[in-house]
Amino acid sequence: MPFAPLDRLSSPQNPRIKQLLKLQQKSAERRAQGLTLVEGLRELTVAVEAGVAVATLYTCPELGGEAGTAAVHQLFASQPHAPEWFEVTRPVFEKVAYREGSDGLLAVLRTPARTLASLQLPANPLLLVLEAVEKPGNLGAILRTADAAPVDAVLIGDPRTDLYNPNTIRSSIGCVFSVPVVAAPMPDIMAFLRENGIRSYAAALTPQAHSYLACDFRPATALVLGTEADGLTPAALAACDETIIIPMMGRIDSLNVSVAGAVLAFEAVRQRQ
Repeated sequence: MPFAPLDRLSSPQNPRIKQLLKLQQKSAERRAQGLTLVEGLRELTVAVEAGVAVATLYTCPELGGEAGTAAVHQLFASQPHAPEWFEVTRPVFEKVAYREGSDGLLAVLRTPARTLASLQLPANPLLLVLEAVEKPGNLGAILRTADAAPVDAVLIGDPRTDLYNPNTIRSSIGCVFSVPVVAAPMPDIMAFLRENGIRSYAAALTPQAHSYLACDFRPATALVLGTEADGLTPAALAACDETIIIPMMGRIDSLNVSVAGAVLAFEAVRQRQ
């Protein structure tokens, strides 16, 4: 059977459209169903190339045009299992879209089930660990850094935001799928680092902290960061092997957490090269 739309949806009351709205708006719904939404060809391409299963595809020809249809065919041409595909009228698509200037492409993906035990790390891994991250934009920016540096995995301790929030996916440009990301209780993450011989460096403003430039990040390394408002909890800070800072030369004493993560990650990669 050729890969083509099964139907054209024109009613906001269609059960499929109602499901899209629930997945967009409710993290509990996403967790319960093991599904999430991806909007945009660029983000969807990253997910597909990372091997994430696409359950259903929705396109709006009025927005995507012939180029959008061609891109969809090209993206799934080499995939062993093509998703269900539905066309959607422009008014309905604009109801379920969550970004401006959409290219008329929306997909329902099966969220990857990743655990600490399932992580496949190289012999000398470089990890980013984030405690209690709460802003999807910050998480997305850090995931872009992790993809670009690159970092072998990102571990999220006690997250306050849904890893597969559509805003996280958008701000990460789909890197939440290309980078191994695991959410777990912070004590479990610190235990995992110890059990695997990964030295942990806490980024924190403490009297005993020393410059990150004085550290050797070439062995197995985890760079541990907390929230912008509160930093790392005392328990997480105590569990780390060393405390480091990025020296501030101006009037402020800290950086945005995503910027700090980028500075540390790229220094570690520079040393390893």
